[in-house]
Order: sequence, then structure tokens, then C-alpha cells
Amino acid sequence: MFILTYMNDFARVFLKSGEENEVKQGFPWVFDNEITSVKYLSEDGSGWKTVSLADCGVKDGSGVEVFTKAGGFLGTGIINRTSKITVRLIGREHADQIYPDTTVFWEKKIRDAVNIRRLHYNDSDSYRLVFGEADFIPGLIAERYCDTAGHVYIVVQFLSLSCDIFRTEILAAIEKTCKPYGIYERSDAGVREKEGLEEKSGWIGTPREPVIMIEENGIKLNVDIAEGQKTGYFLDQKDNRRVVSSLCHGKRVLDAFTHTGAFGLNAVKGGAREVISVDISPEAVEMVNRNIKENAAGTVMKSECADVFELLKRYEAAGEKFDVIILDPPAFTKSAAMIKKAYGGYKEINLRAMRLLNDGGFLVTCSCSYFFDSNMFYSMLTHAAMDSHRRVQILEKRGAGPDHPVLLGYPKSEYLKCAVARIL
Repeated sequence: MFILTYMNDFARVFLKSGEENEVKQGFPWVFDNEITSVKYLSEDGSGWKTVSLADCGVKDGSGVEVFTKAGGFLGTGIINRTSKITVRLIGREHADQIYPDTTVFWEKKIRDAVNIRRLHYNDSDSYRLVFGEADFIPGLIAERYCDTAGHVYIVVQFLSLSCDIFRTEILAAIEKTCKPYGIYERSDAGVREKEGLEEKSGWIGTPREPVIMIEENGIKLNVDIAEGQKTGYFLDQKDNRRVVSSLCHGKRVLDAFTHTGAFGLNAVKGGAREVISVDISPEAVEMVNRNIKENAAGTVMKSECADVFELLKRYEAAGEKFDVIILDPPAFTKSAAMIKKAYGGYKEINLRAMRLLNDGGFLVTCSCSYFFDSNMFYSMLTHAAMDSHRRVQILEKRGAGPDHPVLLGYPKSEYLKCAVARIL
């Protein structure tokens, strides 16, 4: 019989038989249906109780230790019975090695994340500073923006209870490690409701101007950290935008789902003769126009406010042709249940883009949906090629930059697919 050799006063969560395998491989979550029992000290002083999760009296937000059914220690996490993700692991140490001095614990986590980025980026770069579970801080997203005046802004999202309860320690660590000019919170995502948390946003500390200008790949870009999508800008495509630049000399380019016009402006920098950047959002198009003006790109690049699906149909009917097409849509599915519908959407835009390209033209096509995995993505491209009667050479299979590390055992961290293809 396996005997527990380590005891402290923290509640213990025991998994069902076999449910520990993914956790041992690196998966940082424990779902409610994977738990067989919880053992905790009763508040009435009667000693330890072993009960089902439903009867558990442990307060949400408490630190708990996770064990296999046989009693093997797996790690320390934060319990939240409001969420289907009942425990998010914050460390592989025992709980009393993390508590009570959580300040030191979180400062090391933030410092480690910063030091990893410094291997690839310099002080004037903008990049993702913390990538949630992939940086061992479940639920926390932090972006580092450096404006053209040299000011550093941090945009944070506390998306789970497991990081929200440590917000004071985490923010103090960011202040100490990064010395930001301003910190803006964008915890206004719907996922917080599933965690039993209210949405919130606003400046933490001294208010600053929310629209800032950054420089990426030598291009000036206005970023609205308060009102822009998610955290204001999609830093994960930085390296892929630079690749696009190298494909566009003398070419006619369509930049679809443009958001800020960043792909299109990289095409202009690469010597494109004409760029059309399209987005359905009037606010996005307004930002695109500001960025076109800021980079003196108006003689080459123009914006259009339109539904990309409808626009591609119109272009095909009118016999329009392009040399390069970029497809960077928002996630068409955020759940496994919607994969079939998403497959149809991705296939339609890629099929039509293939038909619009001149022989030998380039298609740069992306998906940021984790649920639409790499195998499905490239299968979709295969069937889009068949139905469009085109042959396709995949020149590169790309993903997010090094500021988005991939945690083995946690496939959600490898969410971005970006294919650079030649269409014949």
C-alpha cells in the first residue's frame, strides 16, 4: 500500500485512477470530473474529512495539493469549484514551499518570463511578456509595449481565479522587474464569468494616454490598449508579418481581416505596388487609415470596410487577380462543438483566395483557434486546393514567435498556424 510520506495543513485533491497521466506530462489543469475526493481540515476542529468534490468545504481560491488516487504528489494548485477547471496548478512544489511568502514565488515567475524574452528581444521591442500556463502562471496574459518615445506599457489580463487572487503580488513583481511607465488592465474577457469573476478594465496606478505608437519591423503602428481587440494588438504575428514583407516586391496584395493594417504595411515596406487592407469593423478601418498616414503609405495602400466573405465573392465574380493574399481571420471556433462550422468558414475563404491568385502567387493563411488544430488546418487547405482546382506548395509552416513559448503537455499553447504557400 502507498503511504503518504508528506503531510501539512493544506487540503488535498485526489484524482481518479489514470487521470494523473496528462498532469504528469505537463498539463496544468484538473477538471471537476477527474476528481475522486478531497481531504481537508474541518473548521469545527473535528479533524480531517474526506469527502466528494460536491461536499467539499474548501474555499474557492485556496491553495490545494493534488495527488494521484494512490497518493503520489503531483503539484500545488488553486481550487475553484465555480469553474469546470477545478484546479489550476501553479507549481510542482508542495504548498508550504509556496506559502506564506508568495511574493518571492511570483517575483521569480515574472523574472523568469522576462529573462526568456530578453534572449530574443531588445528594450525597444514590443512582445508578450507572460503567456499564461506556458509561463507557469495560469490565466495571466501580459503584453509589453514600448512606444516610440521609449516608454514601456504593460497590459495585463487576469483571466482566472488562480492568478486573480495573487494580483497584488504579480503586479508588484511586474513593477519591480519591468519598471513600466503605465499598466493597463484588460480583464474584460467573458471567460472571467466562468471563473466567478467580474469583468474589469482600466489603468492601474497613474493614468496615461491609451493610444500609443509602437514600431514593429521598422513600421509605425498606433495601438489602442484600452479599446483595441483583446490587449490592443496581436503581437504573435510579428515574425510572420516580416516574412510577408519579403514576398511582396512589385506585387498586388490583398490583406484580409487586417485589424490594424500591420500585414499590409509590411507588404508596403517590402515594395508592393498595390495593397488593399480589408476589415469589417469601421473602428479597425479608422485605425488602419491612421497607420497608413503615419507611414506615408497612401500612394500604395488603401483600406476597405467590408465583410471579407462577401468581398472575396465579388472579387471572384469581377475577375480580380492578386499576387499575394493574406488571410488572418479571428478564431472561427472557440469550442470543440463548433469545429464543423469553422471548417466550412476556413475552407471557403481559402478556396476563394486560391482562385483569386495569379499563377505562382503566394497565400499566407492563418488560424488562431486552438480547437482547429494543425492536422485539421492543413487538411482544410488540401480540400480547398482540390475544390479550387489548384496545386499548392507549402513553403513554410509557421506559428507564433518566441514570446509565445509552447509548453509540452499543454497543446493550447500551440494555437497559431500560419502557412506560407505558393498557388499554381
